[in-house]
Amino acid sequence: MIVQLSGTLVELTSSHVIIDVAGVGYELGISASCAAHLPAEKGSPLVLLTRMIVKENALELYGFADAYERLMFDTIISISGVGPKLALAILSLYTPSQLLTIAQTQDVAAMSQVSGVGKKKAQRLLLELADMCARTGELQGCVSAAAPSAKAASVEQRGDPMFDARAALASMGFTAVEIERALEGCSTDNQTAESLVAQALRSLARGL
Repeated sequence: MIVQLSGTLVELTSSHVIIDVAGVGYELGISASCAAHLPAEKGSPLVLLTRMIVKENALELYGFADAYERLMFDTIISISGVGPKLALAILSLYTPSQLLTIAQTQDVAAMSQVSGVGKKKAQRLLLELADMCARTGELQGCVSAAAPSAKAASVEQRGDPMFDARAALASMGFTAVEIERALEGCSTDNQTAESLVAQALRSLARGL
């Protein structure tokens, strides 16, 4: 089982990273949140926690910025009918601490914001996730240590124009690196997510 990789950055997008480890390139699926925390410059040193999933005809690797994200990933994919791609989509929108709060409060509206998750599916996911989180002391402990005010962070971030702008640009297919460069220097004063996206698109059109 591969649980960690150390090497240098070859390629980075909002959904995957390629890391060179002693001359061997490993491609890992990642969340947009993880991508935003990784260095953008090729050749940069990287250390990623990983999870290997063995399928009938493939070995898949997924990367995480920290142990909290990996633990929540493991918890999400243990829910019946939920695969790695949906787990990463959820983790692209919410941190583990925010997810814990969303599960505890059964916030269906928040879970429904994840692409491909309707109201009924959101309700089922939240019920199962809340039960699993309640039974996983390690998850409760590490998430609490990472973000003691998870509820406040969840409400604040979901209404933050910059957060919404990043999510919108990611849904358009732009990489985490492109998004950060395009939004660099943008002020959020009296700005909406829509105006920030418009600014970013203009920057991207100029070749940023």
